[in-house]
Amino acid sequence: MPETTFDEIVNKYVEMNVAHPFMEGNGRSTRLWLDLIFKKRLRLCVDWSRIDKKEYLAAMRRSTTDASAVRTLLKGAMTDKIDDCEIIMKGIDYSYYYEQEG
Repeated sequence: MPETTFDEIVNKYVEMNVAHPFMEGNGRSTRLWLDLIFKKRLRLCVDWSRIDKKEYLAAMRRSTTDASAVRTLLKGAMTDKIDDCEIIMKGIDYSYYYEQEG
């Protein structure tokens, strides 16, 4: 799948979620993978601390038929601070947080 625009990258991310819909482990891996693609292709990454857990999980569940909510959440959290250690570490922390119960 192409990955040259924001929408193409999000579509690829959603398709990976469809192919590997397991919350534990694969979610963390695909979020890191997504950030690497954004960084490489667009010189941007996601500030995951700006995305509400419940909204994100609901959007990911709906993304199998409609990716617009995921697209909106990600677009609103994009940053050009791709080399900022705090952003990177927050991304990892939030990735675990999204997979915790409750």
